[in-house]
Amino acid sequence: MADGFKVLLVNPPFLPQHGRYSRYNRSPGITKSGTLYYPLWIAFAAGVLERAGFEVKLIDCPAQCIDLNGLLEIAEGFKPDLIVIETSTPSIYEDIDTAMAIKSRLGKVKICITGTHPSALPEETLSMAPDIDYIARREIDYTLLELAQKLSRDEDTSDILGISYRKDGEVINNPDRPYIENLDEMPFLAEVVKKHLRVEDYFFAAARYPEIMMITGRGCPHKCIFCLWPQTIHGRGYRLRSAQNVVKEFRYIRENLPQVKEVIIEDDTFTANMKRIRQICKLLIEDNNKLLWSANVRANLDYETMVLMKEAGCRLLIVGYETGDPETLKRMHKGITLEMSHNFARSAKRAGLLVHGCFMAGNPGEDRRTLSETLRLSKRLNPDTAQFFPVMAYPGTEAYKWAKERGFLLSDNYRDWVTEEGLHNCVIRTEHLTPDELVHFCDYARRDFYIRPYYLFKKAVQSIFKFEEMKRNIIAFKNIFRHLVMRG
Repeated sequence: MADGFKVLLVNPPFLPQHGRYSRYNRSPGITKSGTLYYPLWIAFAAGVLERAGFEVKLIDCPAQCIDLNGLLEIAEGFKPDLIVIETSTPSIYEDIDTAMAIKSRLGKVKICITGTHPSALPEETLSMAPDIDYIARREIDYTLLELAQKLSRDEDTSDILGISYRKDGEVINNPDRPYIENLDEMPFLAEVVKKHLRVEDYFFAAARYPEIMMITGRGCPHKCIFCLWPQTIHGRGYRLRSAQNVVKEFRYIRENLPQVKEVIIEDDTFTANMKRIRQICKLLIEDNNKLLWSANVRANLDYETMVLMKEAGCRLLIVGYETGDPETLKRMHKGITLEMSHNFARSAKRAGLLVHGCFMAGNPGEDRRTLSETLRLSKRLNPDTAQFFPVMAYPGTEAYKWAKERGFLLSDNYRDWVTEEGLHNCVIRTEHLTPDELVHFCDYARRDFYIRPYYLFKKAVQSIFKFEEMKRNIIAFKNIFRHLVMRG
């Protein structure tokens, strides 16, 4: 057991009085749909540390409804030597307060914080946190492993790649750790979930409940200016697990987590490598896979591959349509066209696949006309479910740099990235629109999309003929209903 060295990995509490804060969403917040993501990156790190013989405890406070006092009691009982705390931009001040409260209670314990925000702003983050010992930047699995190994042997930690720390009052940023190329050597997320978490504590509105997430590759080769994970954590390459390894995790889930109704493949763009997708699907079919799954995909996905995905168990495609204006698509570097979006929607319907469509407001050049085009597009494409979000410009992204350089970023207080209730807020303007106008549009578009006679009739028919879809529809509608009837 690595000389009895203990590591506590924590997704800390934030705004528990208002709901379950989803720190691992690409736009962290308390979602109107009730969606709560798994603590993906600290979960993988927990698996890596356990394989190396360390005693590990993984705590997800939002999912388990644990407040700060409860977390302090758990930490005192476990007596860790190293505590790793996940962060996000909207919660960064409270996350630091949590870290310092633990440090005050436990004394000599070493504390490392990680996540998108400190990866983008290590100097600023450490300046706010005098009691924090380390930041682990970007991809943390082997950075935390090396940190735990050296601390357990009382060795010098100053040369560990991927960490930031203070020395003589100055912040030292060691070089980034190279990205992990052989992802087949990573533990299955499902293994970590089975040991430390409960699938029933997590929810994804567009999926059948309960669902589990899976990562089959890290990074994304595309250049969207707003996307958080590729720009702050995993980079803009797409590193892949082998098709055989992916199918093996599907089999593990079927055999060890029989309550799971659906797998959400949470890669930034699962279909970035079409040849591999077809290989995975063929192997799932050969393995007689009956487990349903969904995936983040791109609007260039072809019909033939969709048919193969459907046969392999795919139920839902999650796609970023983003906007109905072709020039806005270019300015956000999306790399798709409106024609692609229309072809995608037609192909998915023909292949018998549901679609969750993602739409945005507030990209460069956005005005009232382009917003109207986006709403019009959402109705034409008519996905099974849709989301409308104002652009969330997070540190480390090109969208953040664009907004800040032009004076469009209207707050330096990271609490303003969410409302007092923890819902998504907007802190940027465009050349033509204010933050309030962008938020108001998203609220209006959401109501206008969902409360349509045609849409309600379609969902009623779906619920009558498909019992599992009826259950999903009821749960999702209960979560979002009050937000649909509220007037912005």
